[in-house]
Amino acid sequence: MRRPDKVAILVGGGPAPGINSVISAAAIRCALEGVEVVGILDGFEWLMQGDIEHVVPLGIEDVSRIHFRGGSHVGTSRANPTKDPAHLENAVLSLLRLDVSMLITIGGDDTAFSAMKMEEKGGGRIRVVHVPKTIDNDLDLPPYVDTFGYQTARHHGVEIVKNLMVDAKTTSRWYFVIAMGRKAGHLALGIGKAAGATLTLIPEEFGGGPIRLKTVVDTLAGAIIKRLSYGRREGVAVIAEGLVLDLDPADLTAIEDVERDAHGHVRISEVNIGEILKQEVGRRLKEFNLKATIVEKNIGYELRCADPVPFDMEYTRDLGYAAAKFILSGGNAAMVSMQGGEFVPIPFTHLLDPETGRARVRMVNIRSERYAIARSYMIRLKREDFQDAHETAKLAATCSLTIPEFRKEFEYLMAQEPPRLKLDADKGGFIEDEAMGESAVPM
Repeated sequence: MRRPDKVAILVGGGPAPGINSVISAAAIRCALEGVEVVGILDGFEWLMQGDIEHVVPLGIEDVSRIHFRGGSHVGTSRANPTKDPAHLENAVLSLLRLDVSMLITIGGDDTAFSAMKMEEKGGGRIRVVHVPKTIDNDLDLPPYVDTFGYQTARHHGVEIVKNLMVDAKTTSRWYFVIAMGRKAGHLALGIGKAAGATLTLIPEEFGGGPIRLKTVVDTLAGAIIKRLSYGRREGVAVIAEGLVLDLDPADLTAIEDVERDAHGHVRISEVNIGEILKQEVGRRLKEFNLKATIVEKNIGYELRCADPVPFDMEYTRDLGYAAAKFILSGGNAAMVSMQGGEFVPIPFTHLLDPETGRARVRMVNIRSERYAIARSYMIRLKREDFQDAHETAKLAATCSLTIPEFRKEFEYLMAQEPPRLKLDADKGGFIEDEAMGESAVPM
């Protein structure tokens, strides 16, 4: 009996710029080596139901120019075959019925986990390789390796924030821009730092435990107060959506607009964090007889299907080529990566977090020089504001408070400010200055 010799490509999770470039490069490489390629439509959605009708051929003529465009030529979905053993079995059997012996998956950490389980369930019948994709930039890769789609999403996000900054100055208002990113703050920080936003808030800066809503509100209110003390009524805060996942649920129960389930529990995924922060910061400022016009805006969906910038077009063609060559050469059970211009396969077993049993998530390293530099240019309350009597007096006066009263209201925020970095000339790099505990670069 002829051994199946066909490659299938599917995409899972949310869209990201560059998906079509991976599909194109992988399909062309396979075709040039005489291997047929099919595209599985809509991720695992149909396969896990035993439906093998939703497939399309991926010949050279079908894919040769799709790399210029955003979106996914074969669609995508968040269907998860790992929740039900029957679904996982259906997905494997469906591929075998299609004479597929090799599977290339494109997706984020959830799709990577599904790929691992597909390979395990296949028991050697199907080889699987995964191409990491997410604008969140949160897959467990070396710190200097971005996930594809991130740079394009950041590019378009910066354009949006740049325009909002002009609008903010023109109309004397604040924008609270909620950026996608799930648990991690890479995209928000990348957009905020590149655009020169007034400040950026990411979940990592709050220590990883439950975040008190008051802390986030006071951080934003403090930034507005500081701007007002300079005679400026406008600003743009970029806020990572992942903050809502770490907010203390108890702090949300008093907010009437939060949707609840049948048991009265807050539906975290339905929390409109931008609107909540707008209302709560407004109330906080009112305590000091201050007012700011605040507009909340979510960005993310308009970034995910943008046409890829040249960086991501080239990067994803490399990834697609490497995935095809790896799997056609007998490779299996690995995620492909390009590191320093070289192909590096990462075994599936290296991706799992032993505590959760899921794929690891890469968070922003708030002890890095990259973050310290970003933080130093943000306009927000800092330790130096409380160490300089003139600055403290000016901030207190803006709130119509005495200096002790102002300290009581806001100085607690300094406990979470990372130490300042100072240049170590002997080592040629930066080190933490625990004595100063301030920012890396004067504001």
